[in-house]
Amino acid sequence: MGIKSDKWIKKMAKEYAMIKPFSEKLISNGKISYGLSSYGYDIRVANKFKVFTNINSTIVDPKNFDEKSFRHFTANECIIPPNSFALAQSIERFKIPRNVLTICIGKSTYARCGIIVNVTPFEPEWEGYATLEISNTTPLPAKIYAGEGIAQVIFFEADEECKTSYKDRRGKYNFQKGITLPKI
Repeated sequence: MGIKSDKWIKKMAKEYAMIKPFSEKLISNGKISYGLSSYGYDIRVANKFKVFTNINSTIVDPKNFDEKSFRHFTANECIIPPNSFALAQSIERFKIPRNVLTICIGKSTYARCGIIVNVTPFEPEWEGYATLEISNTTPLPAKIYAGEGIAQVIFFEADEECKTSYKDRRGKYNFQKGITLPKI
């Protein structure tokens, strides 16, 4: 299993529609960078957010998730309260090949501010928009910029195809649109 280069990522984006929309180069000009890098693709965060709130004093339960745990809004910026958490989605839509697995890690610009981005792996034959989990680990409010880079996706190609893909087992997060909450 090897990590894939910019040449491979570009080819797969164009021929297989693996990433849409796709930027062939890293875009930065006054923004937190996004687009194709040497061995990955820096994704952007969309402008819809769900920020945790304690107004309703609900319990965070992945088996019985209460929508009242969030404040929903659309904006060009998102302020995450101290020691809090937000959900968002990627602007890019992914279509992962059967012999590929990705990992996604936060960008250093945000990490150096105490903002941690957690995205679970994109499994073989998973399709959709990524739901982004963004944690503010600081004692201060933290700002996220919509339309700018948030995390990097790294692609690994297996030596052989898997027997059962995410699509084969009808994965519960396949073809997700919008910010997708926990499912059981």
